[in-house]
Amino acid sequence: QVHLEESGGRLVETGDSLQLSCTGSGRILNNSPMAWFRRFEGKETDFVAAIAGIDDATFYADSVKGRFTISRDNNQNGLLLQMNALVPEDTARYFCAARESHTWISNRAPDYPFWGQGTQVTVSS
Repeated sequence: QVHLEESGGRLVETGDSLQLSCTGSGRILNNSPMAWFRRFEGKETDFVAAIAGIDDATFYADSVKGRFTISRDNNQNGLLLQMNALVPEDTARYFCAARESHTWISNRAPDYPFWGQGTQVTVSS
């Protein structure tokens, strides 16, 4: 069993920076692609960023490219998301997700079997 838990979400102002963390526990997912997704209120879950399992190559949604940075937190068997220049349109619940080891990086939510409960980020105007 894999357990993922996000933290770091809170209320911030436009232009602020925020770092989200995702801590993994349970079965260790070596060389596992991981990703961040977000869900706007009442809408579908959207891809934010992903990191490959083998070479840590990264992939971003156009809406966050240049502002957000995904990286691994190897000490916590988890994931980080550094978010800069936040705008109200970034307000959403952010989820950490993981695939099985030795699979390809993906921007599709159905490809990720393991999910956390999410952390809320609210950006005021």
